[in-house]
Amino acid sequence: QVRLVESGGGSVQTGGSLRLSCGVFGYSYSTYCMGWFRQAPGKEREEVATILSSGDRYYSDSVKGRFTISQDNAKNILYLQMNNLQPEDTAMYYCAADPTSCGPHASYWGQGTQVTVSS
Repeated sequence: QVRLVESGGGSVQTGGSLRLSCGVFGYSYSTYCMGWFRQAPGKEREEVATILSSGDRYYSDSVKGRFTISQDNAKNILYLQMNNLQPEDTAMYYCAADPTSCGPHASYWGQGTQVTVSS
C-alpha cells in the first residue's frame, strides 16, 4: 500500500524559507511522476512542482526561480525547498505520486501540510 507523509510546513514571514518533505512508503512502480500541489481556501488545487522518473522537472510560473523540487532516492523522500515566500504562497501543500502522469488525478496523495506566510 502506497503512503505519502508530508512534513515541514509552518508559519514564516514574507521573504522567509521552508523545506517540505514527503516520505514515500510502499511505492514499487518503476516509473513515476511525483510532485507538490497546493490549495488555498476557496481556490482550486494548483500544481506547484513535479519531477518525473526521467529526471525532468516542472514548475508553475508562480514559483519558478523560488521553489526547487528534489528527491533522495535512497531515503524515498521528496523535497520542496521554498525560498522568498510570499503571502500568496499560503496554502495547504500536498505531495502526490502516480506511475504514469502528474496532475490533479494522481493516484496517491499525502494528508497535506500547512504553509502560512505573513506580511
